[in-house]
Amino acid sequence: MLVRWSDIPEADRNGLILGYKVMYKEKDSDARARFWLAEGNASRSAQLSGLGKYTLYEVRVLAFTRIGDGVPSRPPILERTLDDVPGPPVGILFPEVRTTSVRLVWQPPAAPNGVILAYQVTHRLNTTAVNAAAVEVLDPGARQYTATGLQPEATYLFRIAAQTRKGWGEVAEALVVTTEKRDRPQPPGKPLAQQEEVRARSVLLSWEPGSDGLSPVRYYTVQSRELPDGEWAPHSASVSRNATAFVVERLKPFTSYKFRVKATNDIGDSEYSEESESLTTLQAAPEEAPTILSVTPHTTTSVLIRWQPPAEDKINGILLGFRLRYRELVYDSLRGFTLRGIGNAGATWAELTPVYAVHNLSEVSLTQYELDNLSKHRRYEIRMSVYNAVGEGPPSPPQEVFVGEAVPTGAPQNVAVQAATATQLDVTWEPPPAESQNGDIQGYKVHFWEAQRQNESARVKTLFLPENGVKLKNLTGYTSYWVSVAAFNAAGDGPRSPPVQGRTQQAAPSAPGSIRFSELTTTSVNVSWEPPPLPNGILEGYRLVYEPCMPVDGVSKIVTVDVKGNSPLWMKVKDLAEGVTYRFRIRARTFAYGPDVEANITTGPGEGAPGPPGEPFISRYGSAITIHWSSGDPGQGPITRYVIEARPSDEGLWDILIKDIPKEVTSYTFSMDILKQGVSYDFRVIAVNDYGYGTPSTPSPSVSAQKANPFYEEWWFLVVIALVGLIFILLLVFVLIIRGQSKKYAKKSDSGNGSKATALSHGEMVSLDEGSFPALELNNRRLSVKNSFCRKNGIYTRSPPRPSPGSLHYSDEDVTKYNDLIPAESSSLTEKPSEVSDSQGSDSEYEVDPGHQKAHSFVNHYISDPTYYNSWRRQQKGISRAQAYSYTESDSGEPDHAPLSNSTSTQQGSLFRPKASRTPTPQTPANPPSQPGTLYRPPSSLAPGSRAPIAGFSSFV
Repeated sequence: MLVRWSDIPEADRNGLILGYKVMYKEKDSDARARFWLAEGNASRSAQLSGLGKYTLYEVRVLAFTRIGDGVPSRPPILERTLDDVPGPPVGILFPEVRTTSVRLVWQPPAAPNGVILAYQVTHRLNTTAVNAAAVEVLDPGARQYTATGLQPEATYLFRIAAQTRKGWGEVAEALVVTTEKRDRPQPPGKPLAQQEEVRARSVLLSWEPGSDGLSPVRYYTVQSRELPDGEWAPHSASVSRNATAFVVERLKPFTSYKFRVKATNDIGDSEYSEESESLTTLQAAPEEAPTILSVTPHTTTSVLIRWQPPAEDKINGILLGFRLRYRELVYDSLRGFTLRGIGNAGATWAELTPVYAVHNLSEVSLTQYELDNLSKHRRYEIRMSVYNAVGEGPPSPPQEVFVGEAVPTGAPQNVAVQAATATQLDVTWEPPPAESQNGDIQGYKVHFWEAQRQNESARVKTLFLPENGVKLKNLTGYTSYWVSVAAFNAAGDGPRSPPVQGRTQQAAPSAPGSIRFSELTTTSVNVSWEPPPLPNGILEGYRLVYEPCMPVDGVSKIVTVDVKGNSPLWMKVKDLAEGVTYRFRIRARTFAYGPDVEANITTGPGEGAPGPPGEPFISRYGSAITIHWSSGDPGQGPITRYVIEARPSDEGLWDILIKDIPKEVTSYTFSMDILKQGVSYDFRVIAVNDYGYGTPSTPSPSVSAQKANPFYEEWWFLVVIALVGLIFILLLVFVLIIRGQSKKYAKKSDSGNGSKATALSHGEMVSLDEGSFPALELNNRRLSVKNSFCRKNGIYTRSPPRPSPGSLHYSDEDVTKYNDLIPAESSSLTEKPSEVSDSQGSDSEYEVDPGHQKAHSFVNHYISDPTYYNSWRRQQKGISRAQAYSYTESDSGEPDHAPLSNSTSTQQGSLFRPKASRTPTPQTPANPPSQPGTLYRPPSSLAPGSRAPIAGFSSFV
């Protein structure tokens, strides 16, 4: 293919044109473009060879200078090569083989080289002559052929060829055996490769074929695997059936591989052969150059070069080092004529620059190098390449640098950032120190980026004047920026100053993100939104505005709701009308409102949504409410769940109370705690399917949310408990009284038996038929009053009086009853003095015997009853009271010394009564130091009509 082009306009050359490159590749191919080099700026055409036949190519041309390649021509030129005879058909198979017939299939040639006009099929016995073959010409669309009338168990040779307008192409041959005993082939032998057949990008494999299974092998497939972790991949799937060796190409240099082979016949594929031994391809020259990152003057005679080595798989071997080439560009500063001889008589151009000087850097880990001993005030060109044991790779594009001035070694000082507006920052600085400027500062580069997204927002503003400030504009509001400043001179950029942070002022926010709607019912919707992507400040809230798109009942109500704070980002809107389209708008606010975003929504029910459930029925159980309903029309899809809405009876705005109720249930129970106490509520049920919320049911009757008090808090229950407790207390008191009476009579019986055993046995009891009263024995009893006798300064004083027997009244019937308890032959009764002590009296030194037994007595009974105790103070005046006294009755006037003594105490006074006289006589105490003396009482001291107490009188009372 001959390619021609025209000259490049002089204004677009950008230097001396050194040659042209013709780029070409097959159309719609993923392969990389190939280059045809035409050296010299006088070339205007190129002859491309080695192209595919009847193939459409894309062709472009570019020019190059010493700096590098220019831009390829546009648009690409499409051109097709000429046609030729076709290649052989491929993919020949015999899927059906009988003893007398076979069916042949094939695919068009891989290289048709033109338009296929026909196919020719011939077949004959493999042992007969060529002229004995049967010939059949088929249409170009044919892909199969059936041959009949064949001999059983015979081998036939089939040949097929394609035809273009240039003639018949190459013939493809295939053998077949007319038998029905065919099988898959056996795997080939283990692939082998001789070391001398191993190249950098190819290797020659050989193998031994296996048994064909009475069906000839049609082709072989070779697979390769890159070590150590590569996967098996087909390398070639169309190796000739007669081949026992194959050159595997397109391999990577200096890479280890393993190979395996399989055979394919008409029945199928064999198993893969045994894997070959691992083998490593040879090294090749590197195919990529290092990437020069920067070339900067370091001193006035040196430059610092930084680079990045090529990828490891592009080195194609073991890296031995880097090769640095540099030369002075003298044509930029020619001051006179220089003679240069040109040896080529046909040359039409010459490069006046000298040859490159070369430095070999054998340290493979280097990534920078200082090139020194350069001439001052000269411009240099620098290239780099890598090399291995095989050779050197291509050189990098040239980099130019001016030597004579060094870059500044100090950064600008005192960098300050001040916020001017919401979109502008003012940056100021001072120049680097004079000793670190290394020449005249020609300008500054201000690097700035957002603190949160450095890689995405980094920018540079260049000032070509040595100014000390700049205004950074078109920034984002209320955003933190990092700012760094670097000075530059003719040699290049100096170091950057440490970053300084600044924040722009607040601005109105951008519009919020998209509005979303959920839980859409006939009267409510849940509106949510995204925060603004650029808040430009501290968000103080949102403003939501909604209105019907068309007036409702002649009224178009606009509702504005302000949401304070930057969360939550949703709102429940309840006061909507059924089946009405509403427009919602929302905007964010910092110190001012930003633009709004809007969206429309139509309240339910939507098309295909469920119908209304049955009217709810409400039942209450203590503090729980149960709602019952019946299923309604499911709509165009099955019901997925139910929702219960509630509203206070006096407010009229429905809101979702319970959601996500399973579709299988028709009742739901919930606690009254989720409702406001004392408020009446209406309830309704909504069915939900995939089309949305359906029509609500009819509202239920109003139900109060007042909790019912438990029975144990009711007044009647408390009254019953109080009455039961009172009855129990009364019963307990009654039982205790009865039990006390029983014990009292038991003690009295025991006391009577003891008296008979002691006093009556001596015959000292007096007779009661005279109407006189014997003295009673008074047991000692501790009282809560002062002692009967208190001793002060060794003298006994009298305690408060005790009741006289005359102040007591009783009936004769009782006396008679108790007289029976005392025998008539008793001659006397003794009464013990009562000793009363106060446990809290500080002036009493009298102590009661702790071993004294408190027996039942007259005094015991009355002193324990406050009524009778108080009655002692109402006795008649003038009666003399004594704590211990004795009476003696005797017919002869002499006392009968037969006292009745207490069996439990020996320190008490005794009372004697004579048989015929009531004249009391004093009794000398047995123990004067410790026992009170007996007192004499004349007969007149007894009150008229008074009677002495009889034994057992306390029981009578």
